[in-house]
Amino acid sequence: MAYMLVVRQTLGGKSQTAEEKRVSADRMERMLGFRAALQERGILVAADSLRSDEEGIRVERRDGKLSFSDGPFTESKEIIGGFFLINVDTREEAVEWATQCPAAEWSTVEVRQCGPCYDP
Repeated sequence: MAYMLVVRQTLGGKSQTAEEKRVSADRMERMLGFRAALQERGILVAADSLRSDEEGIRVERRDGKLSFSDGPFTESKEIIGGFFLINVDTREEAVEWATQCPAAEWSTVEVRQCGPCYDP
C-alpha cells in the first residue's frame, strides 16, 4: 500500500543567523540519510522538498470560473516542506517510518494512505 509522509513546517523568517544555517544544513543531511534508509529498504517510491509558498500559485474553479492566487499565502500558518511516498504493507509500518523521520523533531510528519479522498 502506498503512504505519503507529509512534512508540515511552521512558517519562519527568511534571514538566518550562522547558527541557524548550521542547524539547517545538519537537518538536511539527516533528511538525506532518512531518504537513503528508505531507498535501501526498497520502499521509497518518491521523495522531494518543496520550495517556499512565495513561489506557489493556487488555482480554483468555482461555478466554471477560474481564479488564481499567487503566494505567499498570508492565511497559511504552516507549509508543506516536502514528502516521502513509500510502499509498505500496513499503516503501522508507515507510522513506524514516520517516527524515524528526523523532521518529526522540528516539524510534523503526517501519514496519509493513498487512495480516494471520499468513500462513495
